[in-house]
Amino acid sequence: MAQASNGERVITGRMVLFGLIAFFGVVFAVNGAMLALALKTNTGVVSSEPYRKGLKYNERLAAEERQQALGWKSEITVDPKAKRIVAVLSDRDGAPLTGMTATAKVGFAVTDREDAHAALTETAPGRYEAAVQVADAGNIIADLEVTDPKDSSQGVVYRARRRLWLAP
Repeated sequence: MAQASNGERVITGRMVLFGLIAFFGVVFAVNGAMLALALKTNTGVVSSEPYRKGLKYNERLAAEERQQALGWKSEITVDPKAKRIVAVLSDRDGAPLTGMTATAKVGFAVTDREDAHAALTETAPGRYEAAVQVADAGNIIADLEVTDPKDSSQGVVYRARRRLWLAP
């Protein structure tokens, strides 16, 4: 740093240049770090194809009303050691629902990268099971969809979603 004849420091063009380079270097480094962190975290996307799902919102509400009128109940469990999902379906009176076609999706609550899809088979009256690859522990979501093969025009007649905690 140069000094004037009276002892004061003089700011030169070189000092201003280095100061600007240092300032913008820090800004770019912080922006780069924030960009890297943002790309590694959750995308914030809640739904794929939200516009199409929004168009079918009224149809979904009608399907939920039909499901409520049926009065069906389900019990969903996942056994990570046996790598199996079990769904027990019953009607309003507690009688087992037989002859249904059931599918399930099991995965972590925060991401869909490791979701497992399975077609369940009826192993006992009202009891549907399938082998799935699930994590050994954690907070998972099990989605169940049931269709009636006798009346396939209705599509999915029952949907259930259960949040399950698999203890380590």
